[in-house]
Amino acid sequence: MDAYSQIVSSVAARLLPKVAGLRTERGSGSAVVFTSDGFMLTNAHVVGRSRAGTIAFADGTSGDFEVVGTDPLSDLAVVRAEGATPEPAVLGDSDGLVVGQLVVAVGNPLGLTGSVTAGVVSALGRSLPARSGSAVRLIEDVIQTDAALNPGNSGGALADAEGKVVGINTAVAGVGLGLAVPVNTTTRSIIATLMRDGRVRRAYLGLVTSPAPLPDHLHRRTGRSTALRVMEVVPGSPAVRAGLRAGDLVLNAGGRAVDDAQSLQRLMFAEAIGRPLPITVLRNGALVDVIAEPVELGPLSQL
Repeated sequence: MDAYSQIVSSVAARLLPKVAGLRTERGSGSAVVFTSDGFMLTNAHVVGRSRAGTIAFADGTSGDFEVVGTDPLSDLAVVRAEGATPEPAVLGDSDGLVVGQLVVAVGNPLGLTGSVTAGVVSALGRSLPARSGSAVRLIEDVIQTDAALNPGNSGGALADAEGKVVGINTAVAGVGLGLAVPVNTTTRSIIATLMRDGRVRRAYLGLVTSPAPLPDHLHRRTGRSTALRVMEVVPGSPAVRAGLRAGDLVLNAGGRAVDDAQSLQRLMFAEAIGRPLPITVLRNGALVDVIAEPVELGPLSQL
């Protein structure tokens, strides 16, 4: 067996027992055991408004679960199995990923329990606009991969070559293109809050962004190499009221450098709601300062 196959088969053997098929009255997906007392990670859009459902593992065991908490903005949810679960998967850190790195997706596509696909990290730091009717959510800092994903993979594990879970698969973006919510410091905080409080109070700006290089003169002056390009401004959002525009390059927010989507996302928690947030952008070669006032992300229709 070649080295590539050995890595993929090793990761599969490690994770397949820990990833369950999850079913609610509105649909199905996957979930990953991440604690020894039955807490599991999945997507908010998988559980929707359901409060309970059933799970089935690759070894044929099954049982019930209850929903502990959901955070639609990150598309993460925590559920808890009512019975015994396998040993938990090890959560990794997506901040160490690089484009081209091998990743393995484990889930239950099309209802087929215990399926494995492999590919590479295609891009990092993407923003995913998720719409339901007139409601818009922006899932920040997602991982883009070419590991084949199909309906039912959502909520499953995206793992590195060591079998550590570095993402939770969230969407199929097109042929040969999948997206995953990163597992990092920010999402670990979200997960802990969901386990404790059942929800996360989030501040909302209404920007869809993508990392972009700084112009040479700013790179030389600041020593920074990247900032955030505004790809879309959500109509009626605080970003619109602040005067932010598509094409702006966000350099600083709240007095802090903005190098990637996570830099901005770290500011968007409860303490930012209703407070002035100074933002500096580069627009048509000139520095522009605006003041935004994030609002609380209210309950929107489920994805």
